Amino acid sequence: MTLRRIAALSYAIISLAVVAFQIALAAGAPWGAFAMGGAFPGQFPPALRIAALVQAALLLAMAAVVLARAEVMLPKWSRVSRWLIWFVVAFAALSLVLNLITPSADERAIWAPTAFLLLISSGIVAFTRSSERATR
Repeated sequence: MTLRRIAALSYAIISLAVVAFQIALAAGAPWGAFAMGGAFPGQFPPALRIAALVQAALLLAMAAVVLARAEVMLPKWSRVSRWLIWFVVAFAALSLVLNLITPSADERAIWAPTAFLLLISSGIVAFTRSSERATR
């Protein structure tokens, strides 16, 4: 298995964990201290529960882009994944910065390392050559 595929699968697995967290927040889990800078400890208010579901959907879409770019799945996304991967990398970089500067120490302790791993794994997928081009 190539480094690119390992990175893509790592990105997808980590993303699934974050998606599960977002769905739990949307369902009313009292984990608000670990999100949104800790501004809403306990359960999220209704508007933020909807936002958590939107974020979960975005995370799933970005994982699909990473997997497509690494040629793990969705071969028809190959062309569009060439430029969408850079959105994923930029999102991961922004997420890392925001999680490093959050006022919530609990949030920073969990999500900064998570965002770092997502940035590294998406970066590997973005910067490494596909197996098709590497063998030419």
